[in-house]
Amino acid sequence: MRVVHLAAGAAGMYCGSCMHDNRLAAALRAQGRDVVLVPLYTPLRTDERDVSERRVYFGGINVYLQQVAALFRRTPGFIDRLLDWPALLRGVGRFAARTRPEALGELTLSVLEAEQGRQRKELHKLIAGLRALMADLVYVPNLMFAGVGAAVKAALGVPVVCGLTGEDIFLDRLPQPYRGRVFARITERAADVDAFVALTSYYARHAAAHFGLPADRVHSIPMGIAGADLSVAAPAEPFTIGYLARICPEKGLHQLVEAFVALRRAGRACRLRVAGYLGAADKPYLDRVLSELRRARLAGECQFLGEVTRAQKTAFLQSLHVLCVPAMYSESKGFYVLEALAAGVPVIQPAHGSFPELIAATGGGLLCKPGNTLALAAALMALMDDEPRRRQLAERGRAAVRQDFTAEGMAAAAWRLYEQVAQAAAGRRAG
Repeated sequence: MRVVHLAAGAAGMYCGSCMHDNRLAAALRAQGRDVVLVPLYTPLRTDERDVSERRVYFGGINVYLQQVAALFRRTPGFIDRLLDWPALLRGVGRFAARTRPEALGELTLSVLEAEQGRQRKELHKLIAGLRALMADLVYVPNLMFAGVGAAVKAALGVPVVCGLTGEDIFLDRLPQPYRGRVFARITERAADVDAFVALTSYYARHAAAHFGLPADRVHSIPMGIAGADLSVAAPAEPFTIGYLARICPEKGLHQLVEAFVALRRAGRACRLRVAGYLGAADKPYLDRVLSELRRARLAGECQFLGEVTRAQKTAFLQSLHVLCVPAMYSESKGFYVLEALAAGVPVIQPAHGSFPELIAATGGGLLCKPGNTLALAAALMALMDDEPRRRQLAERGRAAVRQDFTAEGMAAAAWRLYEQVAQAAAGRRAG
């Protein structure tokens, strides 16, 4: 069986979903499975070896131009290929990332409309490419592609699996009337998808209810990481608090800074290290965070590293006593939790979204009241004062990740589901 796994590029930034898709494809191939990883929108960016194909379908430039100008819905193939040139897509990706979800309602609906949308030319190219690849099962990356998946299934007669990746954060912010129309279309198109896959049980339940998905087709396959290089080290004093995620309001860096300031004002010796992608649209947000640190005369006690490579990420984690990403929304994944634990770093996370599930499964951290700076500061202080407990959490979490959250285990579970879906589809055709 050949599986073609479509993965949505994230406009030039490191993205948990992209890295998951790349890691899954690599692990499946290592297990002898026939998997082709095909990028959509932009090339993938990952801190592990990229196993995706060079060609990008639904290239971001073509998708946008076909949305705004009828001329580009009729351009010849050589122009489309030029606009899909990977180097060009990489170059414009960071500019495209500035676009806020509020401005994308019409485009999101059009892609969901598939054959009736303005990107039908892109759909036809994708179907031709999948036919040439002789796909037996197609995985689409998120619910925004549920319409594309349905069209692929109708054209090729193959089963379709759809990822559930936290798209509620984006789709809930679409303006009306597009939000209502998009949700209605997702519910309608979901009938033609054979299975949906979330990375946590929390998000499987949430997405099924939130988007009206058939609950019997929604599955959860735990995240897996490649953590062999995430080795443990003894961090130097003072007590070091880390943040490893995109720098944006949704991820809650401002709250962590407020808690850090409170700790320092209480006379606690500690420092803060921050790593993660910063988009152009979020630079004013970081400026406000930095202003808060300057007002507290603590700018010199907080280090901002920006994006980090794989080796830099390992060194960053090894420098920490604790990791905290106090996300303001209900996170559907949380790869940084598993990566920190794999490196022997305990975590403190808000008690919502996927975090209670991950903490319960690994035993590697503490939960605190969401959105409460005092509760976060108290949790940080508790681990600062109790080294044996920190060590216990770290050891327990590291052991659990190495046993239950491996790329190999994730790949094996995914393939079992793909086989079940393919067998069920074959049975329906035979009947």
